Amino acid sequence: MAARTGVAPRLLRYYEEVGILHPFRSSNGYRTYGEPAVERVLQIRELLEAGLTTEMIREVLPCLGPEGERPDPGQCPAPKDLDGLRRQLVTIERRIDVLQRNRRAIKDYLRAWAEAGVST
Repeated sequence: MAARTGVAPRLLRYYEEVGILHPFRSSNGYRTYGEPAVERVLQIRELLEAGLTTEMIREVLPCLGPEGERPDPGQCPAPKDLDGLRRQLVTIERRIDVLQRNRRAIKDYLRAWAEAGVST
């Protein structure tokens, strides 16, 4: 799992310890991960990078599955820190806006150079 996700084994064990990753245990006690765990680990990393705490992630992760597989929002318990989660959403939306603006600017810049016939 560490090689497939770029996440250190120590962090994978920590995710298990705090209850946000649930590997299977083989008969010899080794952790094994199904294919969905790869996406789950990447999602955990992204949520952490977005500023969510492991506590927030533990509370909302069961309701953040792939589209079409998410439970009805009414079935998901409200997190303890709903205001904190709302603040994180505002921060994420701001970052998305900045990234989109920068993406457009870089695309325009590269397009202008391409139209000028400049190549490297």
